[in-house]
Amino acid sequence: MLRAKDLETCAIRATDGLIGRVKDLYFDDQAWGIRYLVVETGAWLSSRKVLISPLAIGQPDWTDKILPVSLTKEQVKNSPDIDTDKPVSRQHEMQYHAYYGYPFYWAGEGLFAQGDYPGSTLVGLSSRRSDAGYREAQARSDRAMAQVERPVDGDPRLRSAKAIMDYYIEATDGGIGHVRDLLVNEDTWAIRYLVVNTSAWWFGHQVLIAQQWIHDMSCINATVSVKLTRQAVKDSPGYDAAIPLSRDYEVNLHKHHGRIGYWADEVKTENPKSCAARFLSQGAAQVQSEAAGPRT
Repeated sequence: MLRAKDLETCAIRATDGLIGRVKDLYFDDQAWGIRYLVVETGAWLSSRKVLISPLAIGQPDWTDKILPVSLTKEQVKNSPDIDTDKPVSRQHEMQYHAYYGYPFYWAGEGLFAQGDYPGSTLVGLSSRRSDAGYREAQARSDRAMAQVERPVDGDPRLRSAKAIMDYYIEATDGGIGHVRDLLVNEDTWAIRYLVVNTSAWWFGHQVLIAQQWIHDMSCINATVSVKLTRQAVKDSPGYDAAIPLSRDYEVNLHKHHGRIGYWADEVKTENPKSCAARFLSQGAAQVQSEAAGPRT
């Protein structure tokens, strides 16, 4: 599992150089998946903030905290200009996905359209112009776009990970703490847990609350309501960020709360990251070839 705060210090590297550093994460509060990394570019692009989808991310280098993406700096430079200081509307998302040729993540039952991994969404999409699988996915996207009558500013689907830090956690019988961090699955980019600091109630105690146990989230009141009692949270296994999260810990946590683990319904796919990286590398190579023009 990855800590959201650790991701927010990673560098994003394109195929031809450094793009910038991650400053925030945007997630949707329906599926609880990370949809975009908000990246602050350097002087090369006047520190403009751009969005990078997990669909573009290859194999991370956690030692040097680098997230490689199969995009060129030119692609990023010419991407739709989105004001990250304002809520990102679905219309803006459509423009973004259309520009990069990504199927819409909401046009299917999986976390990423028809799959639960970013790689599974792109498997088989080897050519933007000729691949039948891509055309089918894009057709679904076009139909979804046709259903939108007008842009909806302030669309509440996406939330800022940075903004919900310090949101208060409300149990069924009262407050229990505040959000300290988020734990993200490095393969699926799904938010699995909220790290909750309960020090105001029980000194030095941090616990995990699975996203499935969340009942409601209010940006107006800055609160997250959970379907747990204060006592149940107090008695749950403590969380130590210095210790890697194990499946045994997760099993004990879910057993304590009498809940079934999310992994019971996980669909395994073969090397989804490798598939995604291969497709995106081909896409980036094609863009560079087209930009260079025909050989003489």
